[in-house]
Amino acid sequence: MRVRLERGFGWLWSSYAVSTYGTWIAFGAFPLIAVRELHASAFAVSLLEAAGLAVAATVAFPLGPWVEHRAKRPVMIATDLVRFAATASVPIAHVLGLLTYGHLLVVSVVSGTAGIAFSAASGAYLKHLVRGDHLLVANGRFEGTNWVATAAGPPLGGALTGLLGPVVTVTADALSYLLSALGILRVRGTDVATPRDRAGTGPRGADLLRGWRFIRRDRALIRLFLNSALVGGLIMATVPLLSVLLLGQYHFPAWQYGLAFGVPALGGFVGARLSARLVTRYGRHRVLVVSGRLRSLFPLGLAFVRPGVPGLLTVIVVEGLLITCMGVFNPIHATERLRRTPADHTAQVLSTWSALGKLLQAALMVVWGVLATLTGPLAAITVSGVLLLATPLLLPGRKHLSAPEPGRVAPLLPGKERRCSLRPR
Repeated sequence: MRVRLERGFGWLWSSYAVSTYGTWIAFGAFPLIAVRELHASAFAVSLLEAAGLAVAATVAFPLGPWVEHRAKRPVMIATDLVRFAATASVPIAHVLGLLTYGHLLVVSVVSGTAGIAFSAASGAYLKHLVRGDHLLVANGRFEGTNWVATAAGPPLGGALTGLLGPVVTVTADALSYLLSALGILRVRGTDVATPRDRAGTGPRGADLLRGWRFIRRDRALIRLFLNSALVGGLIMATVPLLSVLLLGQYHFPAWQYGLAFGVPALGGFVGARLSARLVTRYGRHRVLVVSGRLRSLFPLGLAFVRPGVPGLLTVIVVEGLLITCMGVFNPIHATERLRRTPADHTAQVLSTWSALGKLLQAALMVVWGVLATLTGPLAAITVSGVLLLATPLLLPGRKHLSAPEPGRVAPLLPGKERRCSLRPR
């Protein structure tokens, strides 16, 4: 039975969709530009991803309290425009012959910082916009959209890259942020902002740690955070190495590279569509744990990637199984996180979660870049797969999820003051 969500959700969903499609059309564009046009090494490509994440997370960490106390739609629009300007500077610099590795690094930092602020604002706003009993459905729609974009974007981006070069896909990504900002402008209704306890011009020191303290206090949240941060970090640490392995050592054409990551994303769409139904039938804890364990098992299959068609098929099968499990897991994980977070902490918790996760990803990318330099990309990818096998030990147990949700400061209220729950991508 199809659930009809609140007014305004359609525009928010559409804005998310267009920016997500733009991101996935440009998937791999920066590593491809770095490898083929700037002749960067495996370590330099890893550093490009890692430094962007680390600096963005460090700069964005204080943004949680700042976002918390401001209306969320203007923050989303402003951060979309910042990402548009930063990303659009890449094709402009390329046309002028001024594009450098340092320029890519700066754009990565600026876009990453704005992305963290956008995620915090959009999460808090969706929590305000959507009823609590519709939250899993809303998250499932966002997750499904993400995986459809992941399926369609890389092959389309690969074809465009093969015909016109990677800078064209970066241009499409920039325009998607502009369209997203226009879509958010069309959202009508009340906004949400948490008032300060006392007047102040900038975030107070206590505010900066409030999100982490809330996560740490909740046994389910801290286990979910540690699991998601390590799994995401170990998987993301291999992404630049796969670019070097497939594009550099194995000489995959750009369209095959896009196909290898596009086709498996259809599994993510299927998983997202099934997530709510599986929870209804088997219970959220069982589905969370089973899908969480499986998503940590399949990446080890990338150790068997070889050149040519067999290697392409291996990547497609392994990524397909992994992404299907992620499609089931992610909406449940996101819903649980938001349901356990009160409305006046949402932006801080989401920005802290995102910033700390990205810092860990950055650190692991640097470590795996060094490891790949010493042992080769394939060996480093294999080590990541082996370590992922231990991460299910951090998943919350049934007793953690069934425990009372701490920090509830107010019940759900009807009408315009309602507060519900969500997650960002």
